[in-house]
Amino acid sequence: MKKIRGIGAVAFVGVAALALSGCQQGSASNGSDSDEGGAVTLQFQSLSDQPATQDAVKSIVDEWNGENEDVQVEIVQAGWDGTFDKLITQFTGGTAPDIIHYEASSIVSFASDGYLADLTDYIDDDLKADISEGIWDSVTQDGEIIAYPSTLQSYMVFANADLLEAAGVEMPSGDTMTWEELREIAQATTTDGNYGLGWGLASPTATMMSLSLGFDGGYFEGEGTDASIEVGDSELAVPELIHDMTYTDESVEPTSLTQSGSEVLASFYGGKVAMTVQGSFQATNIANDAPEGFNWVALPPLEGSAGAIQAANPQTYSVNIDSEYVEESAEFLNYFTSGENLAQIAYADALIPSSDSARAEVETMAADNPAWTQVLASGDGLEGPPFLKVEKYTEWKDTIATPAFQQYLADQITREELATQLTDGWTDIAE
Repeated sequence: MKKIRGIGAVAFVGVAALALSGCQQGSASNGSDSDEGGAVTLQFQSLSDQPATQDAVKSIVDEWNGENEDVQVEIVQAGWDGTFDKLITQFTGGTAPDIIHYEASSIVSFASDGYLADLTDYIDDDLKADISEGIWDSVTQDGEIIAYPSTLQSYMVFANADLLEAAGVEMPSGDTMTWEELREIAQATTTDGNYGLGWGLASPTATMMSLSLGFDGGYFEGEGTDASIEVGDSELAVPELIHDMTYTDESVEPTSLTQSGSEVLASFYGGKVAMTVQGSFQATNIANDAPEGFNWVALPPLEGSAGAIQAANPQTYSVNIDSEYVEESAEFLNYFTSGENLAQIAYADALIPSSDSARAEVETMAADNPAWTQVLASGDGLEGPPFLKVEKYTEWKDTIATPAFQQYLADQITREELATQLTDGWTDIAE
């Protein structure tokens, strides 16, 4: 059932002009030859930006097209930058593609405004069973599955094994690693002007929200516009630990907190930091880009008081509710996200596939890269976080949370002031 349409996704200039073009409802598939007895053509807007991933996507689509003469898929290549605003324009103007590649945290408002099809009854039963309930929950809105989850990232600790050995540090060997262990290793490897840890937190909110789940820090309760916020000890555990490691232990390279993760890698390669926390996808980049002979390892997933839990915010494939071919689009996505195909995409993008069968495939494909063992293990602790159900989360993240976390990490505000900014900022936005 279609929901009443709105423009709650965002307020932007030019709504009136877009409303005029919106008189022509329907997706970009309206131009297919199906009405005249020809093949159905589905437009698939893909955001995959790595050449290897684009090749993998094209290969899968070509195989589908070769086996399905009646339903052809056309790739519309796009990029991640500006996608949110572009989709608003497409949906409002009635030109959105049939199949939409994006991410779970960014599609909530589109689902709330009634632009995404309910895929619950179209998903293959075997595929549904192959993906954990926690990941399915991340793409479920008001009881409707609004996307196929595809690949995910976790946050991993990568270490210079030689520097740990030189400091007499015993390499963690358990299934997980506690924050206390991380803190001790960082202190032990901080010496001679070098630091134990470099952590790129120029945009800190996603990291804080994800790792806080390990301390049962959910931040939000409720869904949609009825969500409320609570910032207590559990929510502040991760930012406080990072702050203490930086200013009390002095084991975190302070400049790294103002850098991106990729920028910190130069210090990691140069031996200026013994460890770095990065998105799991960096495992392949480090393997490809690190200097010859660089001896690095991925340490076990970080475990907080509630476990080695992180936020599942998968890349997603949704279907435009105005598409003439919702069922055909879902049939293609059942094929596209099968274990073998999803493994090809995940391996090319160095990300964790959402399904168990795809993970098993990637484990075989990455047998010569031991870091993948820890990366894949971190996927066991991915759960749908509360913020994925919050309609105004993106606005709060960009305008309130990110500057507040940045100020706290720069030691410009106190823990209590951080909590106040996060809470009061949400109250202002939610009103």
